[in-house]
Amino acid sequence: MDGNGRWAKERGLPRREGHRAGAESVREIMEACKELGVEYLTLFAFSSENWSRPAAEVHALMALLERFLREKAKDLDRQDVRLLAIGQLDRLPAKTRTLLDSIIARTASHSSMTMVLALSYGAREEIVAAARSLATDTAAGRLLPEAIDAELFSSRLQTTGIPDPDLLIRTSGEMRISNFLLWQISYAEIVIVKKNWPDFREGDLFEAVEEYQRRHRRFGAL
Repeated sequence: MDGNGRWAKERGLPRREGHRAGAESVREIMEACKELGVEYLTLFAFSSENWSRPAAEVHALMALLERFLREKAKDLDRQDVRLLAIGQLDRLPAKTRTLLDSIIARTASHSSMTMVLALSYGAREEIVAAARSLATDTAAGRLLPEAIDAELFSSRLQTTGIPDPDLLIRTSGEMRISNFLLWQISYAEIVIVKKNWPDFREGDLFEAVEEYQRRHRRFGAL
C-alpha cells in the first residue's frame, strides 16, 4: 500500500493525513475483496524498515492503527472476517499489541475471509528466522539436514497455514517488491498500479483482478 506520503505532499498536507486517507482505502478494499470472494487479503501496513522514520510519524501511524482496529472490529464481526498479523509484533507498542491480540482472538472463529496485516514485517528477517529455527533443530539433533525441503521451510515462516498469494498489487507505480513476502510470492502475478494508495478504490481492484484473470499462469512450465 504505497504512496500515502506522496499523496499528502501533492496536496500540501502532513504525511499523517496521507496515512489517514490510506486507511479509508483499506476499508473499501477489504469490503470489495469480500464481495469478490477473495479468501485471503494480506496488507503490507508497516515494514520493519519503517521504524527508522521520524518518531512523530511512527507515533501517528501506531495511533492510526489503533483507531482502525477499534473502528473496524465490529465490521470484522459483522462481515465474518478473521484477522491475523505477521511480522515482528513484539516491537509494537504494548497498547497497540494488546488491542491487536484481542481482535485476533475475538475474530478467530470467523470464516468468510481472512485479512492478514503485515506489521513491523520484513521478508528477509522472516526468512533468516526460519533458517535459524531449522539450524537450531539440526544442531540439536532433532532434524536431519536432508529432511529440509521447501515444504518444511515454509512451515517455519510466519505465514504457515496461509496460502501463497495469487496476485500482488503494488500501488504508486513503483517497480519493486520492497521486502514483502519474498518466499511466498514466487509464482504470484504482479500488477503495478500508478495511483497512490489513498486513491486506490474498488474499481481499481476490479481492474487488477480482471488483469490477473487474463493471464496464463504456468508455474515454471511451458
